[in-house]
Amino acid sequence: MSTSVTEELLQVHRLPDRGSRDRAVIDAILDAGMLCHLGTIRDGRPVVLPTLYGRDGDRLIVHGSAAARSLRAGAAGLPVCVTVTLIDGLVLARSGFHHSANYRSVVVHGEAQLLTDPAAKAAALEVLTEHVAPGRWAQLRPPTDGELKATTVLSVPLDHAVAKVRDGGVHDDATDLGAPVWAGVVPLSTHLGEPQPDPHLAPDLTPPTWWDRAGGPARPATSSPEEVGP
Repeated sequence: MSTSVTEELLQVHRLPDRGSRDRAVIDAILDAGMLCHLGTIRDGRPVVLPTLYGRDGDRLIVHGSAAARSLRAGAAGLPVCVTVTLIDGLVLARSGFHHSANYRSVVVHGEAQLLTDPAAKAAALEVLTEHVAPGRWAQLRPPTDGELKATTVLSVPLDHAVAKVRDGGVHDDATDLGAPVWAGVVPLSTHLGEPQPDPHLAPDLTPPTWWDRAGGPARPATSSPEEVGP
């Protein structure tokens, strides 16, 4: 473990049974998401910004403008923290205290590596593009030298990653079970909407037919409420 990532950072203290360092669990969550939050330290203050990402084996690829100060901070070798969270449902209990959400999340700690070689940057951007829009990269023209220079690409190793999952029903106090209020789970999911064509498209070009991430094979199977601990 690197000197900057301690065991304490990777501990799940609240409901530790929901935590996992199983790479199969971590990879499945990362592969099902698209948006991460990249946390860095800038001028002594924490900064957290959303950005798209892609998983390339044992690393995450994140990118942004070369002018983005948060990415420059990560590129300087400062510690970063990347989080991905997927919300699967609202858990409505009979008391405000026991309201919750079903979710899958991953937290990654480490030091980001700045990719500077043009070929390595292009390959990483292909990974990111294919993660968000499968099959898209082959349809696009290659990035220009100017576009690569204008883009910062970071590689974040998955050596220090931990997942946390909540999947189940309501856990009300026994004394509240007879309360005259509805309780249960309201599922949430992300769906691809109807494509909106650019007005400059040729009439014979058809929209993509990617899978809906909420129902496609990238979504890992979830346990039934009976299989889930408190």
